[in-house]
Amino acid sequence: MKTWLAAVATALTATLASPVLAQDGGGWSLAIHGGAGVIERGSLTPEQDAAYRAALDSALQVGAEVLDNGGSALDAVEAVIQVLEDDPLFNAGRGAVFTADGRIEHDAAIMDGTTLDAGAVAGLTRTRHPISAARAVMEESPHVFLIGQGAETFARAQGLEEVEPAFFFTERRWRGLVRQLERDGLPVPARPEGAPAEGAMAAVTPPLDERKFGTVGVVALDREGRLAAGTSTGGMSGKRWGRVGDVPVIGAGTYASNADGCAVSATGSGEYFIRATVARDICHRTAMGADVQTAGEGEIADVGAIGGDGGVIVMGTDGSVGFAMNTSGMYRGRVAEGEDRRVAIYADEED
Repeated sequence: MKTWLAAVATALTATLASPVLAQDGGGWSLAIHGGAGVIERGSLTPEQDAAYRAALDSALQVGAEVLDNGGSALDAVEAVIQVLEDDPLFNAGRGAVFTADGRIEHDAAIMDGTTLDAGAVAGLTRTRHPISAARAVMEESPHVFLIGQGAETFARAQGLEEVEPAFFFTERRWRGLVRQLERDGLPVPARPEGAPAEGAMAAVTPPLDERKFGTVGVVALDREGRLAAGTSTGGMSGKRWGRVGDVPVIGAGTYASNADGCAVSATGSGEYFIRATVARDICHRTAMGADVQTAGEGEIADVGAIGGDGGVIVMGTDGSVGFAMNTSGMYRGRVAEGEDRRVAIYADEED
């Protein structure tokens, strides 16, 4: 009896220690977000509403094609976030906000749920796709987190595309910074070198007073049962002193674990999400038996209890999706194998 019990205990220990939980042969699933915050029906014109929905739908279509063609969850996460980083509607890549010094600094992270491998970058200014830099850190370096000039040098060595900082400039974000600094009584920096002439950029843009936590994120499950999560952001408008939020902090804004049964990407008031270790705690909840929606809602409630707000998207190993937020809206969408794409914006909207 003791020998049999010892064998069972050894097998159970090995199972619990393994980061891999296979689900071969299942269908794929994908969910995305484009930031949460004060996003109300009255704050967006019909044209702005339609523009965001179209952008979310296009991003979902890209991810669906990757997964439907047998691509991995990691491939889908990277591909979709690249699309969102190139879309000036979102605070990532080309739509990123400015620091108080008039710079654009990008943060990103990605994680493989089957191996717990992860990569993150912060303070990038020239790498076109920060999410690709994060993946390169994960796959091509012995490290997890690189920052600033060192991260930029590493990305360049990996052959990732570089652009001039003015590539990321949008008039909407610049005007938002100027208004913010003037309101706070802080000096307004010179218009960035190489930026388009004032009034030269025409686009569908939300109101400048919109209070939205700009971050884009993706969670995915592929046909091999592998989970992955990724997040990318320009951070907080007017940030100072090299501030970094939750997005590139593994376990705060981004986390994935097949063993725990979830993948998470968060968007919100980063300081609170870091303190609450939001993404990792959600996966702990699913590991303890909670479904993804309950796990997400429970963690967002904990964030709210300490004064934070925002939202999360959560993916389970069965392809189930949870959207949770304590804000009036979150740009979001989902699609699964054999199902139609669905997008939503407002908190009271079915997703």
